[in-house]
Amino acid sequence: MIRSCAKYAATLTLLLLLILCFCGKPTHLDLVPENIQVVVMDKSKIELDDGDSFVYDGMGIRVLGMDTPEISHPEHGFNEDQKYGREAAALTAEIFHEADEIAYAPYQEDRYGRMLAHVFVDGELLSVKLIKAGLAYETISHYGDNGFPEIAKVIFETAKKSKLKDFIQPYKWRQEHREQQETD
Repeated sequence: MIRSCAKYAATLTLLLLLILCFCGKPTHLDLVPENIQVVVMDKSKIELDDGDSFVYDGMGIRVLGMDTPEISHPEHGFNEDQKYGREAAALTAEIFHEADEIAYAPYQEDRYGRMLAHVFVDGELLSVKLIKAGLAYETISHYGDNGFPEIAKVIFETAKKSKLKDFIQPYKWRQEHREQQETD
């Protein structure tokens, strides 16, 4: 009787290990609503811009849930980098470079024609990675969940637990620098 119980326990343990190996651990991708089609990207078609936006196969993508410090964009009237802007851009580049899979869950186009989307790197939210690094403000409290309530919750909770580096909110920096451009 004891031998058969031990044999049963060993078989059950092996079965559980196999299930875990094939099913994998849950990821942030699991939080995408069922009605949203997740798009897996070809990394060779990604052109990075800054920490929270990039171009994929000719389409601009703005990452939902975060706002990173700005980098110089003279074409938009910003002739200097915001503090930590280059660091945020470099971290996004590093994360993308090291990724096995990059995907996005689209929301809608913004007023600049970019696709607003949650971006996932190996199943984890890019916004969470930059917020944890202190290089992004969360934008959920301003813009809401945009139809991704579970993802918004993760981003908001991450931001509450994370410590930002010393930089002003990018939207305020943009306002100040646009005003400077208009007075010059």
